[in-house]
Amino acid sequence: MTQPSSSAVLSPFEERGPAAIKTTELRKAFGRKVAVEGLTLTVRPGEVFGFLGPNGAGKTSTIKMLLGLVKPTSGEALVLGGSPSDPATRRRVGHLPENFRFHDWLTGNQLLDFHGRLAGLSAQERKERIPVVMRQVGLEGRGNDRVHNYSKGMTQRIGLAQAIMHRPDVVLLDEPTSALDPIGRREVRDIIRALRSEGIAVFLNSHLLSEVELVCDRVAIVDQGRVVREGQLDSLVGHATELRLTLDRVDADLRAVLAQFGEVLSVSDLTVTLGVSDPEVAALVADAVVRSGYRLFGLVPMHRSLEEVFISLVEHREG
Repeated sequence: MTQPSSSAVLSPFEERGPAAIKTTELRKAFGRKVAVEGLTLTVRPGEVFGFLGPNGAGKTSTIKMLLGLVKPTSGEALVLGGSPSDPATRRRVGHLPENFRFHDWLTGNQLLDFHGRLAGLSAQERKERIPVVMRQVGLEGRGNDRVHNYSKGMTQRIGLAQAIMHRPDVVLLDEPTSALDPIGRREVRDIIRALRSEGIAVFLNSHLLSEVELVCDRVAIVDQGRVVREGQLDSLVGHATELRLTLDRVDADLRAVLAQFGEVLSVSDLTVTLGVSDPEVAALVADAVVRSGYRLFGLVPMHRSLEEVFISLVEHREG
């Protein structure tokens, strides 16, 4: 039997069937105001995709188009290979909006039963599924409490529960951890990872970029309706691009030594921040500094955070 070639091996997120979400030159204008302009991106099954941008960047308009609530002015949006406005497609999508309002006179169990019926689950499926979901979001034992008696964090949890009640193939989460404490945020991260392990795509919008770094596989940063940077999280944040050196003295001769390896970005007392293109030069920098007669007390590679990348991109465009 002929063995498959190495090129036939699928990567962890290589598409098996239609993309979870695919947009092509998506555009939405409200009169003269353009909310989304030329948005092209792909989210694969089983992938956690971060959708980031400042207020007014077009994130909400994009999500509404992906839910079939707003029609694009031009371009195309596909969810699971179908139109977002198709009821068959929408039944396979879960959504937690940022500002949600539930029927708070219902109990938690009744609310999930209602959303389960809307999604087409049978009475038996709802009966079996509700306790599983309540336990998954950390509300076990609180299903008979009325939603208006829930705290803000508990309301956020029941919102997440209704989004995954019907076992969707795609989940759109808009600020899912905004009302939660650190323990609650960790639990939501665990839920998102569990969804990913089941092959469910998660489209995540969050202002808590440190949370995004902990859970997302890829991210897109949008501003003024356009994608300004997209890629796998590791490549987007990149490797260490700065070296921070602490020495016995800083003078013009030291600057000349360091200029061989990069750009001196800042000097604070006896600490120098050196911008480099390759963090592997750290050993060469240390050797050159010591050979030039300086005492080196510390050399630390500095990694850019997602927040730093985000701010630099957005501020650059605003400038």
